[in-house]
Amino acid sequence: MSTRPEFLAAVLTNPVNAAILERGGELGQPAWYLAAGAVFQTVWNHLDGRDPGAGINDYDFFYFDTDLSYEAEDAVIASARDLFADLGVDVEVRNQARVHLWYEKKFGKPGVQFSSCENAIDHFASPVCSYGVRREPDGAFSVYAPFGYADLFDRVVRPNTALATREVFEAKAARWAREWPGVSVVGWP
Repeated sequence: MSTRPEFLAAVLTNPVNAAILERGGELGQPAWYLAAGAVFQTVWNHLDGRDPGAGINDYDFFYFDTDLSYEAEDAVIASARDLFADLGVDVEVRNQARVHLWYEKKFGKPGVQFSSCENAIDHFASPVCSYGVRREPDGAFSVYAPFGYADLFDRVVRPNTALATREVFEAKAARWAREWPGVSVVGWP
């Protein structure tokens, strides 16, 4: 079974991840993570010997702020746009404290009012994508991996029914299986 050091080494093979992790603290959000596809898809690319950024649609920067105003989130998004402009990728910045305000309109199912970034990651569509990485002010890395590393390194995609709908899970799993043919998908229960 693979370990946290192997995981971090693979994540850092992607220079975009390394740059976001290096600069992320400059946005002034104490609770933040680089999460989801930027993380687990980089690991798959590493395992497959592919370009580290291959198939990654965007880089999710999650933070948690109890100011639920659109204006506050928009200010962080604008700051991130400037901070990461030279990377040439879409860095999608979202305040996880606000997700419940728009989730149902986007996904057709009521959202959950998350209590933290970690709580949001717990609700990702599959355990294989449930990772967050942050660089602390002292340079150390914090990793949140609530389901461990086995599915990631074994390339097993199984549903997490905590929030995602069947349609959302199946659409994501189908895209991942097309992009990374070594992936095995476990069907919706």
